[in-house]
Amino acid sequence: MIRTETVTDVTEETFDAEVLGAALPVLVKFTADWCGPCRQLTPVLREIAEEEAGRLRVVQVDVDRQSPISVRYGVLATPTLMVFRAGEPVASIVGARPKRKLLQELADVLDRT
Repeated sequence: MIRTETVTDVTEETFDAEVLGAALPVLVKFTADWCGPCRQLTPVLREIAEEEAGRLRVVQVDVDRQSPISVRYGVLATPTLMVFRAGEPVASIVGARPKRKLLQELADVLDRT
């Protein structure tokens, strides 16, 4: 699992505070060490996290180590990106995307901040 200062790992213990209680919208990447497309998405999400730091927070959940979170939100494939606003999931995207396409899909979420 790649750890950066802009994309943080959340666990069962920290999910509610870090995601559901966050003031900003939070993009959660449901990922796994063995997932090739997840690894491809890592630098894209790092860039988005840095560029949108005042409007969007980016975190990741390891589906193997934190499976109760994945089960709670019905995550069946990796990578799954889920955006939470005010404690509720408001958008879900399955699969890796280039940065430009991902930003287009997130535009509605980012425009509301």
